[in-house]
Amino acid sequence: MTAIGIFGAAGRMGRVIADETLARGLTLSGGTDRDGSGALIDGRAIGTDATALASSSDVLIDFSSPAVLPQSLAACVGAGKPLLVGTTGLDAQHHALIDKAANTIPILQTGNTSLGVNLIAALVRDAASRLGPDWDIEIVEMHHRHKVDAPSGTALLLGQAAAAGRNIDLASHSDSGRDGVTGARTVGNIGFAALRGGSVAGDHQVIFATDQERIEIGHRAENRTIFARGAVTAALWLVGKAPGRYTMADVLGL
Repeated sequence: MTAIGIFGAAGRMGRVIADETLARGLTLSGGTDRDGSGALIDGRAIGTDATALASSSDVLIDFSSPAVLPQSLAACVGAGKPLLVGTTGLDAQHHALIDKAANTIPILQTGNTSLGVNLIAALVRDAASRLGPDWDIEIVEMHHRHKVDAPSGTALLLGQAAAAGRNIDLASHSDSGRDGVTGARTVGNIGFAALRGGSVAGDHQVIFATDQERIEIGHRAENRTIFARGAVTAALWLVGKAPGRYTMADVLGL
């Protein structure tokens, strides 16, 4: 029976991933909290340190924090275990560490583990590749009031899909946080708008707009269970894979 370990097990996502793991009859090998220490779930200690957790697991899922990710990567590389990284708010240094670790172990890194979101990312890429630069692309996302990063990892995933469809670099062709007199919209750029409030699990909409018409491709997450379901599915898929960097598109066969 596959044993799954969770980095960030005491967080919002960690708890529902633990529930999903047990609901599928899989083994929950343990978890760490955001600081890398043992975690408590519903008052029950399941925790251990990162190194011991990696050694006792068949595959690891990381929903901790960017600050803890280097420790998670090191533990998995040391134990030779596959890792799914769902932590968002990563920067170029984090991605460089993931690239390096992927030379040794299989790693799947994604801004969203929902199977539905990753399917619409494929649709966004296809639409962007078929529509010309006269179609402006705007991405609007809304999350609960506690979310700390913006744009969301999912919004960036969708923006990267649109950029790939246009064969452009997202970092140099994006606009976010418009405020004041910004001037006319830059042709070909991809815009982002982030909303925060209430308990929204995650709403995302990609808008393709041109003169006299719009195309809207969207997804609404009603609760975090969908992310846990996708994370466990992807983690199981990752077991036995060759070292390398994978995506949810690989899981879906896209």
